Amino acid sequence: MTSHATTPGNVKTDSRFIRFTVIAGVVAAAAAFLSQLAGLPAWAMFIGWVAWFTRPASTRQGVYSIISLWAGVLLATAGTFIVAWLSPVVGAVALPISVFLLALVAVGLRATTILGNTLTWFLGLIAFFALHPDNPLTGILTLVAAGAIGAVAGFTSQRLQHRYAS
Repeated sequence: MTSHATTPGNVKTDSRFIRFTVIAGVVAAAAAFLSQLAGLPAWAMFIGWVAWFTRPASTRQGVYSIISLWAGVLLATAGTFIVAWLSPVVGAVALPISVFLLALVAVGLRATTILGNTLTWFLGLIAFFALHPDNPLTGILTLVAAGAIGAVAGFTSQRLQHRYAS
C-alpha cells in the first residue's frame, strides 16, 4: 500500500514517486562519475540526457534526438568556419550571417524523420559554442562522447523507472 502524504508542493510521496526519483538520481550520479573518469564535462553529458528526454516516447525517437544533437554539434563547427571565412570580408556581420545559415538548416530539417528534432539541433549548437574548443575535432569528439553517455543514462533511467517505478 502506498502513502498518500503530500509535500508542501502537493507532490505525492508514495513509493513509486520515491523509486522514480532515486533511480534518476543514481543513474545521473553514475553518468557524472563516468564522465569525470573519461575527462568529459558533466554539463555536456547532461546535454545528452536532456536531448534523450525531448522525445521519450520510444527508443527510436531517443536515438533520433541524439543524432540531431550530434548534427547540431557538427553544424556549430561549420558555423565557426563560416565566421572565420566571412569575418575578413564582412567584419562583425559574419556572426549573424552564420547564425542565419545555421538556423535555416536546423529549423529547415524539422519535418524530416531522423533529423526533425529542432530542439536537439539547438542543444548541439549551444553545447559546441559553450565548450568553445581550441580544436574543433577535439570539441566534436568531446561532445559526441559526453552526449552518448548522457543518452545512455537517459535510456537507462527511463527503462529502470518503467520497470521498477511503474
